[in-house]
Amino acid sequence: DTPLITTHQLCALVAAAAGFTNVVNLVVDNYPQWFLVVPKTLNLTQGPVNYQSFLRMGVPAAELRLAGHWCPVELVENIDVDCKRRIERAKASSFKPRRLLIPVGGAGAQRTFIVNLIEAVQPWIQEGKLQLFLNAGDHEHMKDAFVEVLDKCQLDYDTVSTTQGVRDFQKHLLTAENEPNKAITLFAFDEYFPAVATTDILCRVSDVLTCKPSELAFYCIPKLHIRRVGDHEADSARRAAEAGDGSLEAREISDAMRYLELILEQPPDLLVSWNESIMQNNKLGMYDGCKNAVSWAVEK
Repeated sequence: DTPLITTHQLCALVAAAAGFTNVVNLVVDNYPQWFLVVPKTLNLTQGPVNYQSFLRMGVPAAELRLAGHWCPVELVENIDVDCKRRIERAKASSFKPRRLLIPVGGAGAQRTFIVNLIEAVQPWIQEGKLQLFLNAGDHEHMKDAFVEVLDKCQLDYDTVSTTQGVRDFQKHLLTAENEPNKAITLFAFDEYFPAVATTDILCRVSDVLTCKPSELAFYCIPKLHIRRVGDHEADSARRAAEAGDGSLEAREISDAMRYLELILEQPPDLLVSWNESIMQNNKLGMYDGCKNAVSWAVEK
């Protein structure tokens, strides 16, 4: 009966088959698929669509529970202060550049779209309207692609390559009046862990997380969802849009640019709305999925 919390269904399958009786399986996505749930475990969903869909599909109620979104604890604990800081920046009488955090996960399948997006927003960067935080992770080919397009567009940038450097960058920007040294900062690493941790660390000092609707679609930060890689991801963007904390999927560069026009707009109605929704959702416990998973695992 040792509590086990698994973040992939294969781990849950192995644990259940090995005889563990207190296995909590964190179900991903907002699109119900049979292979995401595991018999003889407690399957936790992030949203009500998956919860009711799996019930309808025949998953026993005793093996299913609605938990909330999987979000890093540091982001959840600082929701109010971070959202209020974003709103203050957006409403400042002297225009503050919007900060876009653009991470590239997996195999870097979004390479072409993101490179084209950087080219499209070049004028806004040069006009001081946008700042980019580019997380290439540990993907050398994405680092090379970022460097190539930045050089092509004659855009100057800083580079950060250590976790301590990322934390120092965050600490500097947590002071509201501080700005990064350059409009673009490239984060690139030799190892996997700092690559993943960087997105979590930078979310607190970013205005908008700009990403495909992966598991990041459930994060408690305003999100601009760019073109999906897998079709199942479309429903995650829809979940964010209906929760009021992110956009629908922007499948073309023109779609993303229209959202960015709204994000840059004064008064900043959309950006303020997203942040207000996050604070309201937090009062409902929407982002407490990880906290609930641990609580339910140890109470058995």
